[in-house]
Order: sequence, then structure tokens, then C-alpha cells
Amino acid sequence: MEVQEAIRARGSVRSYLPKRVPKDKLERVLDAARHAPSAMNLQPWHFIVVTDSEKRRKLSEGGMFAWFLAESPVVVVGCGNRRLSSRWYAIDTAIAMQNMVLAATGEGLGTCWVGSFDEEQVRKLLEVPGEFSVVALLAVGYAREELDFASGVLHAFRRKKELGQIASLERFGNRLEE
Repeated sequence: MEVQEAIRARGSVRSYLPKRVPKDKLERVLDAARHAPSAMNLQPWHFIVVTDSEKRRKLSEGGMFAWFLAESPVVVVGCGNRRLSSRWYAIDTAIAMQNMVLAATGEGLGTCWVGSFDEEQVRKLLEVPGEFSVVALLAVGYAREELDFASGVLHAFRRKKELGQIASLERFGNRLEE
């Protein structure tokens, strides 16, 4: 799958098949994160792969919009090292996680970025060291064929903005010339 195709094919999946993600696919997804750029190439990230069903259930209880993590066969917890890169750890970790999202799409996997979680609960559950912050969670697995109702309604009424609505040339509000 080409990069542009993966970008357009990617969607937030909130319903997963109870099917294990093969180790080789998961390793390729994680390896995509390793190749992400970071400030001064510090790579201030660490990713915890959670496959244990009880831990996934507990993660799903940590946020209002995280309920589907219990169903997802894999949850990747992205942590950023604040001591290593105090200014850029969150951005660098997010860039690496976006690489994972695109790689997962190329592998035929669905993902959903989750920012709804209780950081202290995650830290305790996964024994995250003090110098790390939990940046985001990423559900990974095989999407169910049917879209859940909420996603269908949301996408019917809230489409992606046009390029002219999100980008300017030289200064804010100056139209891009075609």
C-alpha cells in the first residue's frame, strides 16, 4: 500500500474481531515508530504492548472514550521520556505513534488513537517509570466489517475539511493558489 493510500484508508476503528495480531505484523508496526523523526534524534519514546485481556479491560475503564480497548486484541501505550527531552517528548512520541497508525493500515489492521485515559491508573497498571509520561494509547487489531452506529453518523455529518480551509500561503488566511 502506498503512503497516500494508507493515509486515506486509515480510519478510527472502535470495533475489533477477536483475532490475534501476528507477531511479525506487530513488529513491523512497532518498527515504523522506531524510524520516526525526533528532536535531536533523542527518540524519547517507549511503547508498551498490552495483549493481556484483564489489563486491556482495565485500560478501557480509564476514560470515557476508551471502552473499546477491552475488545481490541492489542493496545500500544506510548510513553515519552520527560527527562530525556523535556520540551519535545510528547510531540516526538506522537509522531512515532502516527507512523505506527500508517504502518498498521498498510498491514491491513485497524487502529484508534485514544487520548481518553487516567494517566495515574495506566502508570500503576503498567509500572511506567517516573521520568515517563503516558502520551496516548493506540488500539490495534482487525476491524469488524460493520461500522458502529456512532461512527457512521459522525462521518456522515462531519467530513474532512477542504485543503483551503486548513492551509494558507505565506500568512494565515491567504488562499493557496492552485
